[in-house]
Amino acid sequence: MIDRMSQNTRLIIASILAAIVIFAWQTFYVDPMLEAARQEQREIEASIKKAAPISASLKEAEIFDREALIADTENARVKFNNGHIKGSINLIGARLDDLTLSKYRVTSDYDSKNVVLLSPAKAGEAYFAEFGWLSRSDEAINMPNHKTKWHANKKEFKAGESLILSHVNSQGIEFIIEILMDEDYLFTFKQKVINRSSNAIHLANYGLINRATIGSAEDNMIIHEGGIGVFDGKLKEVSYSDINSSTKLDYNQFSWIGFSDKYWLTSIIPTKNIGLVSRLSSSHKDQIQRFQASFNNESVFQIDPGQKMEWPDMLLFAGAKELDLLDKYEAKYNIPLFDRAVDFGILYFVTKPIFELLHYFYHLVGNFGVAILILTVVIKLLLFPLAHKGFKGMNKLKELQPKMAILKEKYGNDATAFQRALLDMYKKEKVNPMGGCLPILLQIPIFFALYKVLYVTIEMRQAPFFGWIKDLSVPDPYTITNLFGLIPWDPPSFLMIGVFPILMALTMFFQQRLNPEPSDPVQAQVMRLLPIVFLFMFASFPSGLVIYWTWSNVLSILQQVFIKRLERK
Repeated sequence: MIDRMSQNTRLIIASILAAIVIFAWQTFYVDPMLEAARQEQREIEASIKKAAPISASLKEAEIFDREALIADTENARVKFNNGHIKGSINLIGARLDDLTLSKYRVTSDYDSKNVVLLSPAKAGEAYFAEFGWLSRSDEAINMPNHKTKWHANKKEFKAGESLILSHVNSQGIEFIIEILMDEDYLFTFKQKVINRSSNAIHLANYGLINRATIGSAEDNMIIHEGGIGVFDGKLKEVSYSDINSSTKLDYNQFSWIGFSDKYWLTSIIPTKNIGLVSRLSSSHKDQIQRFQASFNNESVFQIDPGQKMEWPDMLLFAGAKELDLLDKYEAKYNIPLFDRAVDFGILYFVTKPIFELLHYFYHLVGNFGVAILILTVVIKLLLFPLAHKGFKGMNKLKELQPKMAILKEKYGNDATAFQRALLDMYKKEKVNPMGGCLPILLQIPIFFALYKVLYVTIEMRQAPFFGWIKDLSVPDPYTITNLFGLIPWDPPSFLMIGVFPILMALTMFFQQRLNPEPSDPVQAQVMRLLPIVFLFMFASFPSGLVIYWTWSNVLSILQQVFIKRLERK
């Protein structure tokens, strides 16, 4: 009687612990992840709202609508379009401050607007790039600034064409910025100066990426969003809060620097780093918080009268973090660790190969969901020898259950003697009770790597499967708690249980039925609760991950049935 009460007590404790795990997972992991996704959606949508046109007289302290700002300066812009990106260069200040991603939409709806990446300086979500020069403090040179009107050699340009911006100051010094654009997301900036004045001048070049947020910039708990770059050959990720807590963060020997979002990246990349110093900094003005990634040349060059000076090319990446494209740029321009702009996490060495294999299958079948199913089969085949050995051990354990029951009855409440006798029996029968855990343990890093692939890669964004699964990177949209949309009620997030999580829990239950139960009744009861625990946990996972786990369970069941038939023969 006492032993049964003890078992019931342990069962209650185990159930409470399971509930705590679910609650903690939902509160500290799932909810922040979903809120981060919602915040990203709000930020993107905020950047494309339209308002009435405004006058040409813009006050510095005011915030204006992006579309209105671009329309107001339309006559001072050079348009570009290469099929992947479109936008314009602002001739007032020579800024790249208008860029839209032609291939990507805000939502998966067909009529959804394209994602906006860069916006003018006075927009609420300003985001722009600029290249220029600095003069020596003891020389009175009229330097071009953000109010300078530049002259362009054309009104629009395409990939492979050259746009030349020029400005001649009152002293006869000509500043030239030549811009080239490739077929994807890369710009090349060439900076030149011709000194037609009567005095020698001393100049250094600089470049910057400036972005603003209204209110405080939130750090993402799941993936890195903020400053990023490679310094002294090492990748460094700097959160917005870290940038905000310091006046400036200086880095020498930088290979590239910029800002990373979940799917998008802007980055300055020097083709030659001679005397360049990079910096991440922040500033505040009223409700606007600005962050800046910049470089300046510590080497000041003298340009004599009648002489011309040309600085090494600077590259600017502004677009989607497509992994094969990042790899191509890394190889072509010798950009160290450029692929690490995709936040694959500490399991990078597992995550990237899984992504590349998944992408290969996608090119074969044209559906990422089907590619996940094929990937699962490949993983199962690779792990089959271990699974075979593990399943054989579990089947042997199942055959030994009558002997275990005899030992339990023999030793009664003497748990120590029972465990000793049980180990002796395992040794005699040459059975490893933990052998069946090895395939599961090997799947854990694969599971987390696949989760990263689904969550952070642009290729998985809005990738459909079949039927109601329109986006494999988000949770299953259907939920049983409102009868799959038949009841007009939006349940709380922890009750959003879709079709595939239910299928996953059912396959997990059937898989357990094929395995021997633990000899301890409390452990057995906890194992029976696991499908329910996993049901709630997986309900908030990306649907692609749940499809993977469900299909993996189905294949495991088929494997066990197949191995049992082999053993009978």
